[in-house]
Amino acid sequence: MLVEHVRGGTNSNNVPASAFAMPAGMTMRYDLPDPALSEYLTGYAIYASNDRAPMLNWYLPAPAMISVLVDAGPLTVSVGNHRFGPLDRASFYGPTSRAFRTETRGGIAVGIGLSALGWSRLTARSAGEFHNRVVPLSSALGSDLSARLVEGLDALDDDTMIKPLLDAVFAAFFTRPHPREDLIRAFTALTVTDGVIEMKDVADRLDIPTHELRRMATRHFGMPPKLLLRRARFLRSFISLIRTDGMADYSKIDSSYFDASHFLRDAGTFLGTTPRRFIASDTVFLRASLRARAMVIGAPTQALHEAAKAVAPVQNRPTGEQDRPQPNA
Repeated sequence: MLVEHVRGGTNSNNVPASAFAMPAGMTMRYDLPDPALSEYLTGYAIYASNDRAPMLNWYLPAPAMISVLVDAGPLTVSVGNHRFGPLDRASFYGPTSRAFRTETRGGIAVGIGLSALGWSRLTARSAGEFHNRVVPLSSALGSDLSARLVEGLDALDDDTMIKPLLDAVFAAFFTRPHPREDLIRAFTALTVTDGVIEMKDVADRLDIPTHELRRMATRHFGMPPKLLLRRARFLRSFISLIRTDGMADYSKIDSSYFDASHFLRDAGTFLGTTPRRFIASDTVFLRASLRARAMVIGAPTQALHEAAKAVAPVQNRPTGEQDRPQPNA
């Protein structure tokens, strides 16, 4: 597939073309995974640029993601003070608690959002190993998945076929259920609930000890539960300000914030700057993706993506029982 093969848009119905408006020379599309994969993959995002000159873009902290480059120049990623790259054609972005910056040189980037439940079915490794890191996909999830994605995308000549290809590739990789899936779903739902921030409150709602909550969150979500809850609270608040163009209307922030200064301290942690300065920086693709993703998928960013199915009651178990490891897919 070449850059000129990407026309943008979506395979979903009733989404206006205006949702994918981009500056000249840039194109974007969003697609929903097949319903059978919707608990494991949070969405497919495709960005393309004809310009081979270096371009910077900032993105919000996010859960794990797979990225595949097609007909693209070198790509580097900076997370805090750490720089990764030039990246492999297929890369794994671990869960991030800091905004990250990409430097691209044109081409196509195909992003595949991975839920905590999806991670639990793909591998026995802890997502915490990859917190704020970007590594070759083959080293994180195996060479078979990496090769299938790269070879399949290279062979396409129509961006409307990206979704069917990804659905077909991933259909074989989520077949082994994890014994704690109800717990993972329930915690996912709590991370997108207004006012939920205290770890003990979450542990009580899930009916598990706090040490088990900490182990589960790090293993499947990539970071301790307190940090995950703070990240979700901040992103809920930040995005609600962006959506209403009310960067000073702090009445819209999460109810668990004491005041605006409390919110701004979290901005320093997760963005590295103030919300106003962040959104005024290199965020062309970010701002466009917040709009398009909300129209296609229903949540403006992957970190606020809710569990796809209704949360079943959590069945408790003896505290001493460990998460049963699953083999790599």
